[in-house]
Amino acid sequence: MSEGHKHGPECKEVFALLSQYLDHELPEADCAEIDRHMAGCEPCIAFLNSLRRTVELCHGYAPVEQPAPLDAAVKQRLLDTYRRMVAARDAR
Repeated sequence: MSEGHKHGPECKEVFALLSQYLDHELPEADCAEIDRHMAGCEPCIAFLNSLRRTVELCHGYAPVEQPAPLDAAVKQRLLDTYRRMVAARDAR
C-alpha cells in the first residue's frame, strides 16, 4: 500500500456494494469490477476482510438463555447483605 493512498470515489462505490458482493447478490460484471478494484487497493481489501469476519461472527452468534428471575427470599438476602456492607463501611 502506498502511503499516499486516498479513498477515492471508486472506493466509496465499492464500500457501498460490499455487503451485496459478499452475499452474491450482484451481477457478474459488478463482481468483476469489484475484484479488479480489490486487486490494487489494500485498504479496501482490509475493509472487505473485516466485513467478512464480522459477518462470520454474526452467523456464529447464539444467544444464551436468560437466567430465571431471583425469588423474593434471595432478593431479600442480597438486600440485607448490601445494607450490612454499607453500614460497616459507614462505621469506619
